[in-house]
Amino acid sequence: MNELIAKTSIDRRMAEILTPVIEGMGFEVVRIRLMGGRNKTLQVMAERPDGGIEVDECAAISGAISAVLDVEDPLEDAYTLEVSSPGIDRPLTRLKDFETFEGHEAKIETTEMIDGRRRFKGVLAGVEGDEILLNVEEGTIGLHFDWLSDAKLVLTDDLIREMLRARKAAGLIDETQFDDIEEETSEAEE
Repeated sequence: MNELIAKTSIDRRMAEILTPVIEGMGFEVVRIRLMGGRNKTLQVMAERPDGGIEVDECAAISGAISAVLDVEDPLEDAYTLEVSSPGIDRPLTRLKDFETFEGHEAKIETTEMIDGRRRFKGVLAGVEGDEILLNVEEGTIGLHFDWLSDAKLVLTDDLIREMLRARKAAGLIDETQFDDIEEETSEAEE
């Protein structure tokens, strides 16, 4: 289990318990985090192997892992369970994510300083072996996957457009449920 999916020791313990259940249901774990101070939230991000997840699928995962958590009881304090999709500006936690989202902008942090910096922002340029490639101002750089401490997509108009196109192509958006967009011409344009 890499640290991008489960960072802390308790996150890794939760991943050991929950990953077999989630994968057994046909989903992949994107990230598991126990967050918060006094009011803790156990955040579980999952998706289908081909990407995406629906609300009813999140509810099914929540029910299944709640039962396992009740038996295993790994957390001493009260917590809220949150099962969700990774979202549009999703975390990039698996090597395949960097291939899937090639061409999109990302923010990446490394565990150690590399050429005097730990934070990088650029366009994903794919994967070579165990290195992710990133186009930054200085050119294309390669960062070993094991060096990464955090990585996520940057929310851009292009990313939103692509996600909407993919959902429409998959039949997940019914355009008849929306009003037509009417464009008005202002007096200045006439």
